[in-house]
Amino acid sequence: MIARLGKNIYMILIFLFLYAPVAVLIVFSFNKTRSRAVWGGFTLEWYRKLFQNVDILRALQVTLIVAVVSALVSTVIATITCIGLNSLNRRLRSLIMNVTYIPNITPDLVTGVSLMLLFYFIGLKTGFATLLLAHIAFNIPYAILSISPKFRQLDRNLFEAALDLGCKPRQAIIRVILPEIMPGIVTALILTFTLSIDDFVISYFTAGNQVSTLAITIYSMARKSVNPQINALSTLMFLTVLVLLLLVNIRTTRDLRDKQNQGDLRK
Repeated sequence: MIARLGKNIYMILIFLFLYAPVAVLIVFSFNKTRSRAVWGGFTLEWYRKLFQNVDILRALQVTLIVAVVSALVSTVIATITCIGLNSLNRRLRSLIMNVTYIPNITPDLVTGVSLMLLFYFIGLKTGFATLLLAHIAFNIPYAILSISPKFRQLDRNLFEAALDLGCKPRQAIIRVILPEIMPGIVTALILTFTLSIDDFVISYFTAGNQVSTLAITIYSMARKSVNPQINALSTLMFLTVLVLLLLVNIRTTRDLRDKQNQGDLRK
């Protein structure tokens, strides 16, 4: 009893530590005054000004385009890569996966500077193109790590069984393999989309002076003063990501329940 109570208190403290700053940010996004400590009344003024701020809206457009395109491209590349890795022997597959881990543990500062130097070396002027390429580059390893566990759970004879039943290789991949690994693909899409929106360091070194993402714009605004519009923007971003995660969890739970029901019917 005491041990269970201690675990519950510990979990509550952890969640408070993680989400108390977010809760404060959300509350003060509706604060009538610009104060970060004194409540001056409820207002939606900062949300109205947010949608009238041209710089923020332009940065939001760039951020969403980069996030969506980089998430789609990196997930497609990661899916094709995982399909290829699944056909390799265990030693070679492990070697390639270990190499894939390196970008994930490399500091963003090193990655950002390296990509910036690479673009300068090949004569590619920094801007939207370099920003998009950089986001695709750092998203691919995360997408691979999200999809590869689904292949480990997959029956290795499933592809051959589909071929024996008359499917062509392309049909077997599209109709048999992809539906089985779809939860990993959806997870990779949402993860890479979130990472792309959240990134600052790599974007700062690869975007140049012509393009600005939300992270760069917020950083520039915060250097002068903490504008309540930042609180409103952060609240909307947090709620959007939260809704996406809830949808994924609901879908995953539903898929697991359907598989369990199908297994029970077979029995």
